[in-house]
Amino acid sequence: MQTAKAGTMGSTIEGILADLKPEASYFYSDDSGRRSGAIIFDLKDASRIPAVAEPWFLAFNARVSMRPIMEPQDLAKAGPSIGEAAKRYGKAD
Repeated sequence: MQTAKAGTMGSTIEGILADLKPEASYFYSDDSGRRSGAIIFDLKDASRIPAVAEPWFLAFNARVSMRPIMEPQDLAKAGPSIGEAAKRYGKAD
């Protein structure tokens, strides 16, 4: 990886994170030995996905995956729609 060889990997990551302003970020080696990270942030609008992912693509040729998550209050708010889906699509056991 060129940024590691050039000694700019840390400052590049810091710059991307400064723009993103995540709630938390963690970096680790995944089960296949690849450099990986988990970055927790609030994506208020799906149109921001390119702004979030593109710096990682351009700086590191990275693979990026996003997983939407809910807080307990989000899950409580979703309760009625879960019930409707269960009535409409649930199969009797």
